[in-house]
Amino acid sequence: MRIVCPFCGARDAQEFSYLGDASLQQRPDTPAGAPLDDAAHAAWHDYVYLRENPPGEHTEFWYHASGCRQWLKVTRHMRTHAISNVEAARPSSLRGAA
Repeated sequence: MRIVCPFCGARDAQEFSYLGDASLQQRPDTPAGAPLDDAAHAAWHDYVYLRENPPGEHTEFWYHASGCRQWLKVTRHMRTHAISNVEAARPSSLRGAA
């Protein structure tokens, strides 16, 4: 599989590290330092371990570890691995900050 990095061009997927699902996920709301009850444990278990595996296109985070070291959002088809879109994970207005 080849990923077209917007900064470096087409590269082999071995140059990248896969992070996971890029869709917005809501973290369970638990107060800091408070003990977790059974419902809170179940909510955190689901948040950390349970993932959807859709058969169509899916947006994921990839890190270009052996290249520009930028985080990317890659949209690919889960069955064919065909990549339809690659973009920077951060808006361009933030790239120069920090």
